[in-house]
Amino acid sequence: MVGLLTFPLIACSQEKFASAKSDSALLILNKAEATLVMVDGETLEIIAKIPTGAYPHEVITSADGKTAYVTNYGAGIAGNSISVIDLVKKKEVKRVDLGLLTRPHGIVEAGGNIYFTVEGSQAVARYNPKTDSVDWTAKTDQRGTHMLVVTRDGKKIYTANMGSDTITVIGTDADWTPKQISVGLQPEAIDLSPDGKELWIGERATGNIVIIATSTDTVIEKFKVGQMPIRLKFMPDGKWVLVSDARAGEFVIVDAKTRKEIKRVSVGGVPVGIQIQPDGKRAFVALTQADIVKVFDTEKLEFIKDIRPGDNPDGMAWTKYK
Repeated sequence: MVGLLTFPLIACSQEKFASAKSDSALLILNKAEATLVMVDGETLEIIAKIPTGAYPHEVITSADGKTAYVTNYGAGIAGNSISVIDLVKKKEVKRVDLGLLTRPHGIVEAGGNIYFTVEGSQAVARYNPKTDSVDWTAKTDQRGTHMLVVTRDGKKIYTANMGSDTITVIGTDADWTPKQISVGLQPEAIDLSPDGKELWIGERATGNIVIIATSTDTVIEKFKVGQMPIRLKFMPDGKWVLVSDARAGEFVIVDAKTRKEIKRVSVGGVPVGIQIQPDGKRAFVALTQADIVKVFDTEKLEFIKDIRPGDNPDGMAWTKYK
């Protein structure tokens, strides 16, 4: 089920990039050109561009930060692979063949394992890097199983199912029966509070955020945040939640405790992916259609820089790889 595929090098491998000035990097996926871009964490200059599989959507790193895992979602033809990228050597070292598991999308690292959704197969699966195998799958039986989060103890997974208007709760124990939580229309954005007590969901079709208590796995609150909250992320300290409102073309900062809007900023495009650096001082917002990643200063509450990583940027991750 797992194998190493050969693939041609593309022109981007011949480009010249800036030298790294720090031991950290922002990773950005360019969907249309099938590349992962490494951006220096200090200077925000591009230091590498690495080929991936077709239409890569989301990326996560290993616990030591040295390896990236990329879900290759595919375009017209459904993707069924994960690119494994050595960030120190700056090259793809393996492409994991997922066989009949198609449209891999959301991806998370937990306990050394890589959990990911397979939208085309209505399931969640687990890749074990030590055995180089997909050693566990769990069906959601829901349409559009797109994004996921894993609790800090690695015992519970939540998926957002856009086509079924549900959240699936899955235990990583073998005897766990998946549970469905009904929410509003087209849930997609998803994140856990740093203390693990609340799961926040963004509903694409209603503009609402839904909050689920993880102790009971029940909906405890719902409030309007905009027109299409397509992504949301908790700040590292848990005080704010950052939201991409794709239809309004706005970036929204919400107080996590009061649920009140702190600020709403126009981005001049359609915001999608969000990434926050570990110290919380900067956030990054992908304007996929504009081929831009905007840099947001969380102290000034304003955008301070544009990064131009390539064609169709979306999924991002932050890593300390040296």
